[in-house]
This record gives sequence, structure tokens and C-alpha cells, in this order.
Amino acid sequence: PTLPQMKFVLERKVAIVGVPFHGGQDKIGVDDGPAQLFKFGIGDQLKCLGWNVKEEMIPVADLKPKEDPSHGVLIGPRYVGAVTQALAKTVQTHVNEGNLVLTIGGDHSIAVGSIAGTFAVHPNACVIWVDAHADINTPESSQSGNLHGCPVAFLLGLATGVPGFEWLKPCLTSNRIVYVGLRDVDEGERKILRDNNIKVFTMKEVDRHGIGKVMDMALEHVNPNRDLPIHLSFDVDGLDPSVVPSTGTPVRGGLTFREGCYICELIAETGLLIGVDITEVNPSKPHFSVFFGLFFVTYFIISQKSELKEKSQ
Repeated sequence: PTLPQMKFVLERKVAIVGVPFHGGQDKIGVDDGPAQLFKFGIGDQLKCLGWNVKEEMIPVADLKPKEDPSHGVLIGPRYVGAVTQALAKTVQTHVNEGNLVLTIGGDHSIAVGSIAGTFAVHPNACVIWVDAHADINTPESSQSGNLHGCPVAFLLGLATGVPGFEWLKPCLTSNRIVYVGLRDVDEGERKILRDNNIKVFTMKEVDRHGIGKVMDMALEHVNPNRDLPIHLSFDVDGLDPSVVPSTGTPVRGGLTFREGCYICELIAETGLLIGVDITEVNPSKPHFSVFFGLFFVTYFIISQKSELKEKSQ
């Protein structure tokens, strides 16, 4: 059967937004992820599948402040705030024009901007966050001071008073986000997740129930009537390092290639996808290849194959 018509995207339009940014953490190389995936032809692949493609790169170097002292333990908050604000405006514009927005990082701090941009247009949207880490540290709980470990806290309004983020209004509620694939969570984050009653499916649940059942339960939690827009935020370290070694914070025991594909396929089948983040791809790490770009257009490929199958019958 053909896949459902996409309910929030017009005429198979996709805007690919590159964010060459590593300011949310201290490992260089992740800022080269967008350029490499563009170079390997992620846009051309989508055009071949019948998508109307726009490509854009956020000029992050122009946004770097002359002075950016730490705020408590948090490192470089004004730079992260400026980049995410610019991204939020860009994503909002593309979503308003009826595009599916594919945001390519860069570290996962950029999700503050991509998700804020989505929610500016669709405030009733929900988020599926695929990651080895919870990324929900607050200024008080963070031990490293790296802001790529804090984006969910900012979106929920749990991180306040941070210079550079005056523009951000909390847009996400705890019942509209669900995690899949967690396996490396700080103690402070565990308390935040419990206190806010946020739904989490760790790798233990994936092992116990299988990815099919986990995704059914995840969607049932954040989108029970299957009528809300979905923003998928996918950190590549959610996958096992044997699948994706080219990331800055690999954690063993992650999702398999097929489990990662299935997540994308299932969300595509809902017809509700509105935004996708691909983050923490680091070409400076060993074994980087075009494979990663191919993996993350899986949901497009599945859609196209289903339509071709239908037409051939």
C-alpha cells in the first residue's frame, strides 16, 4: 500500500538547512558535518526521488560574539543562543512555506533552534528524540558546561536566565516529548526526567520489547490520536558505534542499523513528519563515509518505493 499523504508538507517540498556548528561542545569536526553531507549529494538524492529541494547553510561564523564569557559552568552561551535563534527563524520560514525541514548539524545544541522554529508554526507538535543521551541538563545540573547536553531543558523552560537565550520562550511540554535509545544519562538528568514525568525508552526497553513495540508505545504516548505534527530529532550516537563510529560521543550498546531505519520508516508512515534533525555527525572521526547521508534519507526512500510498488500493480 502507498504511504499516507503528508498532512503538513506541501508538494513533496523539503528544505535542507545546514548548521556547521560545534559551539555546544569542545570536539572540532562536527561543524564539518553539513558540508560533507551536502558534498556527498544528500540534496541530489532527494531530487532523484521526486522532492523539490532547497538547500541553505546558516552563516554561523558571522554570529560569533566578540566576547562570550561562561555563565556559571555553561560555555559559550551567547554564541549558542545566536546560532539557535537564527536557525529558529529559518526553520519557521521554511515550515510556513509548507516544507519539510531537514536540519543537519552540527552538535545537538542546534535542536533548540530547529524545534523552536517548528513549534512557532505548529505549537501542538510533538518530539521524538533519538539519542544515547538525554540532553536535558540545566545550568545547575551540568557537569561539563557543554550546551549540547542542555537543549531539551531550554525547550521545556527548565533552563532560564542564560545570556543569549532571551529570545527563547518555552515551547515544549513534558508530555509532548519521548526518548528512544537512551543509555548514558547523568544522575542529575535522571532526577529531571523523573520529576517532570518524561517518557523514556532506554535500550533496555528496546531489547525487551523490540523496536516495533517501543515505537508503537512512543507514538501512543506523544501522539495518541495520530493527528499531531512530529519533529524527529536524531543524534547519530543513538546508533551503536559499530554502525556510526564518526561521532564525538559514541556509547556502546546502541540501536542497530535496521532499528534506526525502522524508526524513520514508521514515522514516515504516519504522514505527520514536519521536521528532522541529524546531529553529531563528525567527519574528522574514523570511517566517515557517504553511508550516513544515505541512512538518514531512509524515510524518503521508503516512501518512494511504496509509491512505485503501488503504481506497478
